[in-house]
Amino acid sequence: MEKKKTKSDIVKMLLNKNLEIEDEAQLLDLLVDQPIAIDVDKEDEKNKKIGDKVADKLTEVAGSWTFILGFTLFLILWIIFNLFVLKDLDPYPFILLNLVLSCIAALQAPIIMMSQNREAKREVLRNQNDYKTDLKSELILEELHDKMENILKNQQKIMNALELEDKKNK
Repeated sequence: MEKKKTKSDIVKMLLNKNLEIEDEAQLLDLLVDQPIAIDVDKEDEKNKKIGDKVADKLTEVAGSWTFILGFTLFLILWIIFNLFVLKDLDPYPFILLNLVLSCIAALQAPIIMMSQNREAKREVLRNQNDYKTDLKSELILEELHDKMENILKNQQKIMNALELEDKKNK
């Protein structure tokens, strides 16, 4: 069974630092002052290699209606051209066209997968970022709730003392 983490452990984990401070109030104050969220897209953009940029661009182009319609037009023109103009280059059943399509698919699929894998990694980072931000917000709200409870208790003590003083004066 996993040991329940204390607020101090959570703050240290969120800040990714091994802090010597053990006082939870000081740690929470430190957490409030420290930003923990990162811009995943900006970080990814800084670390992108040329191959990553090419894979993203190819995925963007190959996954568009423009590409699909353009490629369909290319196929239709290839078939018409080879049936009526160049009957000897690639006659029916269009084996050369079949080879070209197979080569394109063999190259295009792994490149698109590379782009999709990078997108999945970015999503994981976004989710981790959201989790840390939510956890930080929860800790801060919990701290605010504790402070409000303390204020309400002190206010009640003051009200009781004033009532008691008021009864004495009557």
